[in-house]
Amino acid sequence: MVQRAELLESEVLQLPEEARARLAKVLLLSLDEVDEGDANGIWAEEAERRYLEIEQGEVILIPSADVLSEARARLK
Repeated sequence: MVQRAELLESEVLQLPEEARARLAKVLLLSLDEVDEGDANGIWAEEAERRYLEIEQGEVILIPSADVLSEARARLK
């Protein structure tokens, strides 16, 4: 069971960020009792992971003005 979970984790981490976030939300909501402290810890780990991705140059940051401009253009 542990190996299967590790394989699944490895595959999930290869998903795009939006898909991982959606899956994380579903998984958290599926737990019977997630106290706020546990949820905060999970989000802290995610924030740390994202910070490290940025620091290591693994992701490309896009200025908010560019994102908003593109979103507006798509809505036209």
